Amino acid sequence: MTSTTAKAPKVHKKSLGRRMKDSWQLYVLLLIPVVLTIVYKYGPMYGIQIAFRNYNPGLGITGSPWAGWKWFERFFRAPTFDRMLWNTVKLSLFSLLWSFPVPILLSLALNQLRFKKLKRTVQTVIYAPHFISTMVVCGMLRIFLSPSGGLINLIAGTNIDFLTESTAFRTIYVASGIWQEAGWGTIIYLATLSSVDPALYEAAKVDGASVFQRILHIDVPCLLPMIILQLIMSASGLMSVGFEKAYLLQTDLNRATSDIIAIYVYEQGIVSAKYELGTAVGLFNTAINIVLLLIVNRIAKKYGEVSFV
Repeated sequence: MTSTTAKAPKVHKKSLGRRMKDSWQLYVLLLIPVVLTIVYKYGPMYGIQIAFRNYNPGLGITGSPWAGWKWFERFFRAPTFDRMLWNTVKLSLFSLLWSFPVPILLSLALNQLRFKKLKRTVQTVIYAPHFISTMVVCGMLRIFLSPSGGLINLIAGTNIDFLTESTAFRTIYVASGIWQEAGWGTIIYLATLSSVDPALYEAAKVDGASVFQRILHIDVPCLLPMIILQLIMSASGLMSVGFEKAYLLQTDLNRATSDIIAIYVYEQGIVSAKYELGTAVGLFNTAINIVLLLIVNRIAKKYGEVSFV
């Protein structure tokens, strides 16, 4: 008795050169963002060495004398280092804790609206604050929180100057961030939910599933990979608290909680022209963010099977 085995036909793969020749138009289009990334992202990395030199603009980067870890040590020994570090971490963690779930909840709620006109109106209203500049938002906050005639004090019947209260700064910062960015953050989640097969909802209705059960067993699993990716991206910027809002809302009386690393970089690196110190602090922030990115990415890959690499 003989048996025959069917041989799979050989697939001749095209070489890279052949593929590039066949689709050269696509590679030309790809070349544009690659060049821009190299020029504007990787090119400036040449200046990182300023953090390790006694920089003299007249001598240039390579001509300036080597300083080693001098500027890092100066930053770590700063009298306000502990306060700046913990304020930055706390402000970032609180922002992540309270701001991250809001776009998810908004997208789940908006996805349940069946009146398209109402849905578009609500989307427009919650998206709009994203397009207001940070300076204008801070001006609005100063007006609303003013002890004399401010909306919040009029409603509460008080005359408290909230911006001079150290305990209120983080709440003001986080709450204004949610108002400004939560609606914009729903875009990516709504786009993900739009890919759900409507037949799943119909089948769930036939089985008697409630609205909450449909959200829990259809919408949430669909959003989970995107939620993990967004969490990784948010965690990677843990040390990069927005400078503009913190600086514009800072007063002498709330520095105990508003004094963050980004403001220190501005005051030392820009105002005082200590470029070496500013670069060293920025490099320190970047190193911490990279480590956090790798840790969160590893955890997400292990438990959620979703990661960047």
